Amino acid sequence: MRTIIPAAVLTVSALLAADVTVIRNGTIHTVTKGTFKGSIVILDGKIADVGEKVMTPAGARIVDAAGKHIIPGIIDAHTHIALDSINESSVSVSSMVDVTEMLNPESISIYQALAGGVTVCNSMHGSANSIGGRNVVFKLRWGADARGLVFDKAMPSIKMALGENPKRQGSPQGLQIPGLASPQNLRYPGTRMGVEDVIRGAFTRARAYQREWKDYETRKARGEKLLPPRRDLELEPLVEVLEGKRLIHAHCYRADEILMLIRVFDDFNIRGVTFEHALEGYKVAREIAARGHAASTFSDWWSYKVEAYDAIPYNAAIMHRNGVLVSLNSDDAGGAELMRRLNTEAAKVIKYGGLSEDEALAMITINPAKQLRIDRWVGSIETGKDADLVIYDKHPLSIYSKVEKVFIDGRQYFDRDEDMSRRPKIESEKEGLRKKVLEQQKQAAPQNRRPS
Repeated sequence: MRTIIPAAVLTVSALLAADVTVIRNGTIHTVTKGTFKGSIVILDGKIADVGEKVMTPAGARIVDAAGKHIIPGIIDAHTHIALDSINESSVSVSSMVDVTEMLNPESISIYQALAGGVTVCNSMHGSANSIGGRNVVFKLRWGADARGLVFDKAMPSIKMALGENPKRQGSPQGLQIPGLASPQNLRYPGTRMGVEDVIRGAFTRARAYQREWKDYETRKARGEKLLPPRRDLELEPLVEVLEGKRLIHAHCYRADEILMLIRVFDDFNIRGVTFEHALEGYKVAREIAARGHAASTFSDWWSYKVEAYDAIPYNAAIMHRNGVLVSLNSDDAGGAELMRRLNTEAAKVIKYGGLSEDEALAMITINPAKQLRIDRWVGSIETGKDADLVIYDKHPLSIYSKVEKVFIDGRQYFDRDEDMSRRPKIESEKEGLRKKVLEQQKQAAPQNRRPS
């Protein structure tokens, strides 16, 4: 296989002036264009060439991947990592809040996820609300500030939730959130019926708000002088949903509530929703696919709560075979425990469902990229895409494989050998700081004694 690059891209002058890296002689899992042994040319953060034989520019940095495997950077379409705050649970609709403001670039979970081959995350508002806050898609550029992490090209999105979580605070029997366990703090809704009402009511108000602004703009264009409508920060993101400018990620489990939300969205002509978890999605896969909706699920979680009793490990494969765009996610929050093993989570859909290697890898690369509308730039190894790449020492779907190097935008952000070699120095520095603090405390102790 050989990708043809326009001559203008790889001119001698451009190569001499550019930052060029060549990953050579590895087994390349492109996900979308097959698997083969070859090399990848990275030019200024982009994949400039990929094939069995490529031109190696003079002076290029060479990464020898002989005997190793290369895949696109893993994309986790449902996480909560690196956020200092997740749930604004005091109201039923919190579409006015944005977790981007809570993105913590110093969270060690970013580095931990990198070590597992993850390069892009969709960190979301929690599921305490029928309609939650706005989410943030970011690249794991460890060392960057919060602004430098954000993947600006990603389409904006908002979180929603069905079932036990959003109704919990409205039910005296179901209250489990600390600080909100008093009957005086009960919050509507308290039933699944109420959750539907909250969602339908919010979008009904948003549609009226949308019409109000359209009427204002029409009259203003005719030359009328009038005051604009009062801005409503709760409804503006929902208007963006109605206009196809903002995506929905909807937490759900049961088939009946998935069908309920599909019917609500039909009434508002909303398409392209990603149902999160969707553990009973296999029961209604055709209905999900018929509307162009997607699903981001777990590989084999089940029975960890009453809503998950009917979960089966064949869920992802069944939905996929019925035309649903499926991804696998971690739902990790404080740490990146499951996220670091999404490659082996993907391997489970081969055992439970008989999917191919490419179909399995797609569920953690190109499929979540499509769900987040970033597949033009990431999710597969193709010419022109961002050089977000992961090098494994063994086959990426093997439980014995380890991530050796991770590149984001062509820059190496993780190297296992460098990480291991730095650990003794870091431990020595930590021990030195600990001793320094103890010495300072010892010196300050006599001064802090009160006279008898």
